[in-house]
Amino acid sequence: MLACEDEIRSIEKNNTWTLMELPHGAKAIGLKWVFKLKRNSDGSINKHKARLVAKGYVQRYGIDFEEVFAPVARLETIRFLIGLAASRGWEIHHLDVKTAFLHGELKEIVYVSQPEGFEVKGSENKVYKLHKALYGLRQAPRAWNNKLNQILMELKFVKCSKEPSVYRKAIGDSLLLIAVYVDDLFVTGTNRRIIDEFKDEMATKFDMSDLGKLTYYLGMEVKQHDGGIMLNQKRYALKILEEAGMENSNPVHTPMESGLKLSKAGDETDIDATLFRKNVGCLRYLLHTRRTCV
Repeated sequence: MLACEDEIRSIEKNNTWTLMELPHGAKAIGLKWVFKLKRNSDGSINKHKARLVAKGYVQRYGIDFEEVFAPVARLETIRFLIGLAASRGWEIHHLDVKTAFLHGELKEIVYVSQPEGFEVKGSENKVYKLHKALYGLRQAPRAWNNKLNQILMELKFVKCSKEPSVYRKAIGDSLLLIAVYVDDLFVTGTNRRIIDEFKDEMATKFDMSDLGKLTYYLGMEVKQHDGGIMLNQKRYALKILEEAGMENSNPVHTPMESGLKLSKAGDETDIDATLFRKNVGCLRYLLHTRRTCV
């Protein structure tokens, strides 16, 4: 409940919506609560999070939304920047924008129902008109990306022409590089001073979480030391095994015996296609740091 209250406070602090009667002929989009645990790089629980999410799957193109694309940094780009930082002896820092999508300004007129458990007493039949985006809206990622791009341009950053989620800023003889993956900012540069100055500037624009030196990013553990930077996905690999119930299995060199003859499927329960696709996707993701493990 406390996590839900924190989410509502963030939304209202950001002037996200206005309570009003639903205009005739308009439709309100439903909302739902989504709960998750945010973990540290060692797997321990950092905090409980509650997210108020719009049911964007009912939105109608041309009425509730139009453009939806928002770029994110490719993993190849992140690995390149990590390699660059290692070769130059630069530190890499990690910033997180709290409730990032709530900062995206909407161009379309969108109405949403009141969130369950937080209906305004005496106005239960009213709806909210959105001024800014909510998580779950089709256009929310694009609206947030446009807002962040605007802020970085105001701070004199230059967007990379080949990778639109990477920004650079020359400060005298120093260089500052930023990579954006939704609300996570990967920050590296010539020295600690320009990194700290950037953190201070961003703190005046958004409610930020300064996570310090990068230790975990996009499923990769990052260990920075004087001799370089090491990447691994041990925690991620163990999580895959745990979810598949195979954490106590013995390692093998091949996925099946050589010469094994496969039999036709019987009448047993069908394979869960969604779970199968998830497992294959998780294994493919391991290839980003360990090409020999799959």
